[in-house]
Amino acid sequence: MATLKTLEIITFLFPLSYNNKFSWLFIENPVILMVQGFFLSKNFKNTSSFSMEKKLVAIFFFCMFLQACGQNVSQSKQVDASNKQERSSVVQTITPEGNIITTRFNPPEGFKRLPNDTTTFSNFLRSLPLKPHGTLVSFFNGKIKSNNNVHDAVVDLPIGKRDLHHCADAVMRLRAEYFFQNKKYDSIHFNFTNGFKADYGNWRKGKRIVVKGNQVSWIQNSLPSDSPKDFWKYLEMVFSYAGTASLEKEMKAVAIEEMKIGDVFIKGDFPGHAVIVVDLAVDVSTQEKVFLLVQSYMPAQEIQILKNPNNSKLSPW
Repeated sequence: MATLKTLEIITFLFPLSYNNKFSWLFIENPVILMVQGFFLSKNFKNTSSFSMEKKLVAIFFFCMFLQACGQNVSQSKQVDASNKQERSSVVQTITPEGNIITTRFNPPEGFKRLPNDTTTFSNFLRSLPLKPHGTLVSFFNGKIKSNNNVHDAVVDLPIGKRDLHHCADAVMRLRAEYFFQNKKYDSIHFNFTNGFKADYGNWRKGKRIVVKGNQVSWIQNSLPSDSPKDFWKYLEMVFSYAGTASLEKEMKAVAIEEMKIGDVFIKGDFPGHAVIVVDLAVDVSTQEKVFLLVQSYMPAQEIQILKNPNNSKLSPW
């Protein structure tokens, strides 16, 4: 990750590398970015309930570019057919009874998860709790979202009762909750669109944010508290005034080969979209990488593991 002012390490990404072949994430002319490890976002977000479900869908187009130096056209076709057959044989297995990401989704054949320390953000994401296999996504108001062959699992985390927990909000809350669980309170801070720094350190001291037009300030009107209830109130304030547009500005591009768990693909706009990498596996012989993505969406809804719509045998990797 790259240090962003006083914030954490954040990175952007463009094409998804697949062992010198490239795949791309298309989200209506996206700016494809990644956030590694630590990260914070800032921006006044459009709070309209406008639904982007049919307009904005993260789709991966896996485009294989094969090189065959010194070979004729016929040989190139044979190589291409061989590679396609090899890729189609990679089968991912779901363990329905698994209740976290690492126990529900086994790496595809030939791929292995790289070990990480149990205190890292990577381990936090890999250990996200999942609802029972086959569960449908719920909206903030309790209504059920039809699957539409988009998700493979639902993350078992509350999203509140307000229409605030959208895509960038889910990414920010995951990072913030990681720090909150590890009592790294001073690491939790996000900027609003106008540049106001909404840091949790002030919030837990009993200060609250007052917004008047484009003017934002702190006032002291509560008792100091770091309770989960007050922490969620802080997050909902951030959700109200931060989003993809501000988050995009805080990120820095990195080489695809450096992709790590915790990186984010984002299109900053009003509305935009963002998905975060929550797991990654590597083929130790070829260094090919496969990964899992999660998202929330509009209206506010539970976080979900996305399917790979272009490869049912590999999906959700």
